[in-house]
Amino acid sequence: MGGVKVVVRGGLLVALTVVLWVATKSSATVDCVTVTTLVSTCSAFVQYGTPDPYPGSPCCDAVASLNNLGDSEENRRSLCMCLMGVITTYNPNATAIATLPGFCGVSLGFTIDPNTDCNYV
Repeated sequence: MGGVKVVVRGGLLVALTVVLWVATKSSATVDCVTVTTLVSTCSAFVQYGTPDPYPGSPCCDAVASLNNLGDSEENRRSLCMCLMGVITTYNPNATAIATLPGFCGVSLGFTIDPNTDCNYV
């Protein structure tokens, strides 16, 4: 009878581990505060159009971090929605924000544009 308890407890432990792993995987979404903070690293370019960001610069490192946040379809969609919020908030500088991936040699998997429908990212 003692062997049955060990098997049941072991089975419950495995089941609990799987449930927790799935829950953390499915709830991983991008935090818009993080996105805004990363974009703010490029504030000089966004506000003044200069200096141009280049790969390896703090600005481009931040854009690369944005790209890393979009590591799944769900996270890319969340990243897109956050960036749409950023360009809506900073509307006069939306074009500068949209050019950041190109300057930095990064593809986010979608265009930073007010007309982008993040549901299809």
